[in-house]
Amino acid sequence: MADHSDRFLRYLADEREAARTYRALAELATGDRRAALLELAAIEDRHAEHWAGLLRQRGTAVPPVDPGRPPEHAHLLARARALGLDVVLAELEQAERDAQGVYDAEAFAAPGMAEDERAHERTLRGLREAGPGAAEPVGGVGDQPVDEAALRRGLSESEPWHRADKSGTLRAAIFGVSDGLVSNAALIMGFAGSGVANSTVAFAGVAGLLAGAFSMAAGEYVSVAGQRDVFARELRLEAQELAEHPEEEARELELLYRAKGMDRELARAAAAKILEDPQVALDTLAREELGLDPGDLGSPVRVAVSSFTAFAVGAAIPLLPFALVAGTAAMAVAIVLTALALLGVGALVGRLSGAGVVRSAMRQFAVGAAAAGVTYLIGRAIGGSVGVG
Repeated sequence: MADHSDRFLRYLADEREAARTYRALAELATGDRRAALLELAAIEDRHAEHWAGLLRQRGTAVPPVDPGRPPEHAHLLARARALGLDVVLAELEQAERDAQGVYDAEAFAAPGMAEDERAHERTLRGLREAGPGAAEPVGGVGDQPVDEAALRRGLSESEPWHRADKSGTLRAAIFGVSDGLVSNAALIMGFAGSGVANSTVAFAGVAGLLAGAFSMAAGEYVSVAGQRDVFARELRLEAQELAEHPEEEARELELLYRAKGMDRELARAAAAKILEDPQVALDTLAREELGLDPGDLGSPVRVAVSSFTAFAVGAAIPLLPFALVAGTAAMAVAIVLTALALLGVGALVGRLSGAGVVRSAMRQFAVGAAAAGVTYLIGRAIGGSVGVG
């Protein structure tokens, strides 16, 4: 039989150190934050005892716990004592994230150990996001149920400054117009600077419009489709865990709610109530653990069409004058239309992002003008060297 003692000893040391760290941090916290950290320490203690038991079964001496030994994370504890618990929570969360998967392929791990390690990261994230204060739970009036869809609509309408676009459609549209405008304006100005005929400039503009629009659409489709596949897989795995280990999922929800400020009994009751309905439970776990909205994973077709259309609209602006106006007037009209469009797109981005309409408009104009100006000069130099125009 293979000797796994070295690996078990390493697991034992890691679990003991994690428990020691959580217990030390709990001394700096109060209330439910302290309770959540102590529970994390207790889970790590159980994991450590599991590995200690396996070592004993194999006749391997289990190292004693040395309370006088300096902790491995002494620097982290020192910062927490000097600056507060919240300063180190992000570092702890990252450490737990890095350690995820250590037990996934470990045949000797106890049931639930791998999921415990994942739950630790989510609990720490909840502690960090909740901050020092305790958040009050949100619910219905008395025993009246809450219409979640109506509640979300009401919150959105009452706070119109929120502009979340999880599907990516709005983002794709804005960047599509901007990219089409800047890239085709630069392409057209480059050809115009070379001195070729307006018909050649128009042909180049049409080619740039089509190539760019199809490229944008294909890229967005692949990106969103891939993201949707990843999210769908996460939801399937969560549904499987919910069906096979409902008690573990209930405990995860309880820890998350306690990390956000609920007391133990209220968090336990809320988790139990949610798990009564499997669909509600899956929706809640997806939102709380994964940060996903199962009803809005994004449509790759919609985003691709939006990207194609937006890019084509932006790219058509500097192109139209060369198709409709003769002579040098075409370039003058193209410059004016492109400048106005750059300012308009920049103003829209500033309006939506809250960064400031004027500032965003001038930034967009400066970037677009620089790109078009440089390509015009390059086209003029190349056209002169090869005798065009």
